[in-house]
Amino acid sequence: MVKKVKRVAIIGNGIIGIATAIWLQRAGHQVILIDKSSQDQRASYGNGGVLASCSVVPVNSPGLLTKAPRMLLDPNEPLFVKWRYLPRMLPWLWQYLRRANVKNCSQTAAALQPLVSESIGNHLAMAEGTGAEKFIIPTDYLYVYKNRKHFESDAFGWSLRSQHGIKWTELDGTEFAAYDNCFADSLTFAAKMKNHGRISDPGAYLQALEQHVIDHGGVKVNGCFEDVDYLGNELNAVIIDGQKILCDVAVLATGAWSKKLAAKLGVNVALETERGYHIDLWHPNFTPKAPVMVAGSKFVITPMKDRIRLAGIVEFGGLDAKPSAKAFDLLRNSIKHAIPKLTWSHETEWMGHRPAPSDSIPIIGEISQKPGVFLGFGHHHIGLTSGPKTGWMLAQMINGNMLQEDVSIYSPNRFI
Repeated sequence: MVKKVKRVAIIGNGIIGIATAIWLQRAGHQVILIDKSSQDQRASYGNGGVLASCSVVPVNSPGLLTKAPRMLLDPNEPLFVKWRYLPRMLPWLWQYLRRANVKNCSQTAAALQPLVSESIGNHLAMAEGTGAEKFIIPTDYLYVYKNRKHFESDAFGWSLRSQHGIKWTELDGTEFAAYDNCFADSLTFAAKMKNHGRISDPGAYLQALEQHVIDHGGVKVNGCFEDVDYLGNELNAVIIDGQKILCDVAVLATGAWSKKLAAKLGVNVALETERGYHIDLWHPNFTPKAPVMVAGSKFVITPMKDRIRLAGIVEFGGLDAKPSAKAFDLLRNSIKHAIPKLTWSHETEWMGHRPAPSDSIPIIGEISQKPGVFLGFGHHHIGLTSGPKTGWMLAQMINGNMLQEDVSIYSPNRFI
């Protein structure tokens, strides 16, 4: 039972911010949604659309240090960098690569598991009664390989998944073809996981959830966050475009844009934007049975409403640079190799920003030096998957409830 109704300003209206708002409203609090961007600029709009409960393996896994230079020089590999930006990201990159070892990856996996493990159930619980339930589709999720040997070369990642209770079925040769025969003959092996999900239209899903918040008393404000204002030791307001918006609590959930904003609050997060790309192929002649990760090309193919989404690529180039044509071209070439017989009516392109902390562990919790100010960002590739659980955790913290989970590993205070 709510002891005091709080007025909570949520800056950033992607999946983390909206999930937090929904759980807070259900606990009886008032919410203000604050965002400067249009919906299609949010990572929640352009993600791969997979509720990937298996996503406990960080990108900076063992071997990355030796693989990365070769990948950067090969135009057929899904890793790009805008070279003029490289000097600016070197301090972050040094910290990031230092964690590409078994010990640190195991620590990261243990931190991610509670956020992603029950993703589809968490989404269904969050979306219940909002009208957004129709976009959540339970499904298998497959990692597709050239052959068994190729799968076995990925043993470290699968061992981490196994340690965290993830089970899979191996489909080899004719078994894979019997499950889904749309793929190229060169792809003969798949690891199939149950209890996953997909979102049939991420943009419409997020819009429906946001509208539910507004319909239930949420106030929406367009503008840029500048600072917080205190009366004594208690938060009084957030400052948006020079104007004070009165509140008791503030949540900063601005994704890849959070580094500078958190620094204003005394939290110097080692955060980079990892630029991601998607192409939507509209009205295809057929769709895969389930979402798949094509392991060799490291991109996801997800069936969506009236289209198939190809999502992937890792590019470092900051928040301001224009999209790279070569990244889109790689996605086009990759789908031609993966599903040669696929045709479609037209395409749409998108590029967005994933928030990547140097330790690959999201930042979730209250700032010790700023009572009443909470952070919720840094989810890298798992923002959509972990959004409902992160929002629920933040709402519990704000509501003053004890959490069973040990949330200290997510604390923003590790960057103070």
